[in-house]
Amino acid sequence: MTGLLAERLHQASDNAIAMWSAVARSRGDVVHEHASFTAVDGRRFRIMVRHPGVDVEELTALARARRADGRTVVVEDPFQVLDLAALGMKAAQLPVMVREPAPAPGPTETELVRTAADLRKAEDIIVNGFELEEYQPYEPGVTFPPALLESADLFLRRDHAGACLTMTHGGVGGVYWVTTLPEHRSKGVGREIMHAVLRHFQDLPVTLTASRAGRPLYEKLGFVTLGDSDWWR
Repeated sequence: MTGLLAERLHQASDNAIAMWSAVARSRGDVVHEHASFTAVDGRRFRIMVRHPGVDVEELTALARARRADGRTVVVEDPFQVLDLAALGMKAAQLPVMVREPAPAPGPTETELVRTAADLRKAEDIIVNGFELEEYQPYEPGVTFPPALLESADLFLRRDHAGACLTMTHGGVGGVYWVTTLPEHRSKGVGREIMHAVLRHFQDLPVTLTASRAGRPLYEKLGFVTLGDSDWWR
């Protein structure tokens, strides 16, 4: 990996940690900062690796202890330096992608969320479109409390067909939970949402972790793959 791509991978990791930390604090969850990883204690216990030199022994001990407590543990390792199989965990690989600054597509029907009513609509779309199990049944204001808008942005298509969340941190724009409701899929909604996001971040590199299904769309929009992130569960 070249120096620039390695830098982008670190920036993507830092952005994701900033996003999860902001979401956690808006919910009143606890964020534990360690030298080489960050842990978020919410409905799931999420551990995020900060750099390849992570303290594997400390992280593994923490994951083992939380699993022994009966907690659902998720570990995000974009550098693929962990092996948590001995804990009974399995890793799924998700591509981490980046798009360098470039002209953005024209106007769409997607806008920034600015009102409490639109925040609830965006939250509803993401919780149900992504089927976030730990937040079912959906309760307004629990997944994305209003305080989150002080540190992150949400985008909502005017017809309430799709939404996403973005975070500016570490010199890049991060994109999360790009979601379209089932009845609106395969109609270009996700593309329109991304067009709005790319205009929003026109002067910044943009990073995201893609699903396998979403990867072709992002490639068409100019994203390239930095590598796979291991998500241990």
